[in-house]
Amino acid sequence: MKLALIGGGGVRAPEFIRGALAFAADLDLQELWLMDVERSRLDLMASLCQQIVDQAGTPFQLHATTDLDEALRDAGTVVTTVRVGFEHGRVLDERIALAHHVLGQETTGAGGFSMAMRSIPALIHIMERVEALAPRAWTFNFTNPAGLVAQALLQAGFRRVVGICDSANTAQHEIAAHLGKPIDSVKTDVFGLNHLSWTRRAMVGGRDVLPEVLSDPAFYASTHLRFFDAELVARIGMFLNEYLYYFYYRDLAVERIQAEELTRGEEVELLNRQLFDTLKATPAEKLLDVYDAYNRRRNASYMAYAETDDALREQRLNPDEHTESAHIPQAEVGGYAGVALRTALALTQDRPLRIGLNVPNAGAIDGMRADDVVEVTCEVDGNGIHPLRIGAIPEGPYLLMRTVKQYERLAVDSILARDRRLAVDALVAHPLVGSYGLARTLVNEYLAAHHEYVGDWL
Repeated sequence: MKLALIGGGGVRAPEFIRGALAFAADLDLQELWLMDVERSRLDLMASLCQQIVDQAGTPFQLHATTDLDEALRDAGTVVTTVRVGFEHGRVLDERIALAHHVLGQETTGAGGFSMAMRSIPALIHIMERVEALAPRAWTFNFTNPAGLVAQALLQAGFRRVVGICDSANTAQHEIAAHLGKPIDSVKTDVFGLNHLSWTRRAMVGGRDVLPEVLSDPAFYASTHLRFFDAELVARIGMFLNEYLYYFYYRDLAVERIQAEELTRGEEVELLNRQLFDTLKATPAEKLLDVYDAYNRRRNASYMAYAETDDALREQRLNPDEHTESAHIPQAEVGGYAGVALRTALALTQDRPLRIGLNVPNAGAIDGMRADDVVEVTCEVDGNGIHPLRIGAIPEGPYLLMRTVKQYERLAVDSILARDRRLAVDALVAHPLVGSYGLARTLVNEYLAAHHEYVGDWL
């Protein structure tokens, strides 16, 4: 099989290659193509990736190209992880929102809309080329905002595409680690939207263990659940996606982010610039050491401002090589590589799998439309992807889901039509914005800031 990673010059590419090595034999992986529009970054990442492949005995051939068609032609699996506007686009998204005292996070609210304006047209172009050159391939999209992008691609008529996100399966990984169980022995029921999801059950040996792990102080303290008040977690009675922090603690999130010298986007932009500059000056035999140190530093500071403990928050905002991330390292192959490759294996080799994905609802969650893309536990096998029947869900999550899905649909319509009035309607519908005057200002400023990538809108 040929696998194409679109966005292969990104800093996560070496971790993806490490994941691909674990699946190479089962997938009969013969070629892995890294494609990116930025040649200098692609060459640096490809050099790192080639070292990793060589150390493993070169089980597949690695190629790097800036030609999209060359990467896609006859591919069996495609993974898309692109950032239109690069890191500085994220910086602009965050700073414009924060200047108006609203959240600028890259997947949620105003910042997420701005990223979607740039991501969706790019992904539509990629999918058009996939259908022309690799019509039998499954495409796994990790480009943010992943759920909104998946909704747009569905509305644009693409069917063999799946939205993926490692956070959809965090509960399964955390509970398995806490109990010392194999990951696949924990059967979780996840429902919601991307970065807006809940886990309502975790079955181990025919018994729901979720209530007992949620009430265990050690589990609470060792996972991102500590971002939330213990009383809130107990009241809701479900495992919470970490991005719910932005909805349940909106004012606190904005306050803490504004108080930091650097936004997350500015921090990542600085770290990435330092990484690439250092790699250029580093002997070949030391490249992986530099890269792994970068990864530890970046992961340690992820969502540090959400920590409830002041000392822990300060430590993670200023990490050293010993600072741990809010998430435990996922066993075997984690992150988006694990989601994409495990799902690809299930589809292409008929290896049944239960996993959280972003797919059309198709009757899984009561009250959501059939073509609403939702984040839900799915059964995957050689016959396709089958969302688990969730049925009725609690009213609070349901109403929040419906509100955000209304925003998503309006956002997709506005981006496909390049209509700023619909874009204003979309941000008004979002619970983290909700004001016509504010929405109009945000839309106008984002369109001006990213004109190079989004062009003129009506």
